[in-house]
Amino acid sequence: MKKILLLICLIVSVNATAQKTDTDVHKVMESMKNQEDSWNRGDVRGFMDYYWNNDSLKFIGSKGITYGWQKTFDNYQKGYPTKEAMGILIFTIIEATQLSEISIYVIGKWDLKKDKAAGGHFTLLWKKIDGKWVIVSDHTS
Repeated sequence: MKKILLLICLIVSVNATAQKTDTDVHKVMESMKNQEDSWNRGDVRGFMDYYWNNDSLKFIGSKGITYGWQKTFDNYQKGYPTKEAMGILIFTIIEATQLSEISIYVIGKWDLKKDKAAGGHFTLLWKKIDGKWVIVSDHTS
């Protein structure tokens, strides 16, 4: 009887963990959809709301590593000064894996539709900080 009770508790625990993982990954996917929507409205600040507003944020791109939310924001504003320059952003998620209760790893593709189309891949590390999922590291190529 004790073994059966233990097995039932284990199954319930595994199921609860799987449901939490699905919920957290879903929240991050919703955040990425909100990022797309912000970008496509020409709202760089709204796009940046999903990045960790901290000097330890890391953005790795073709020019190397940028540290900090403000510097990353400034670079986006400089590179995309108008809605027309921003174009239309489309994310395609290849994989989203919850690594722990507070971290999710996302691999995907980005496409920017505009006069001169652009695109590439990204890896994002999302972390739950103060109850909110935020990007703490972004490697975009």
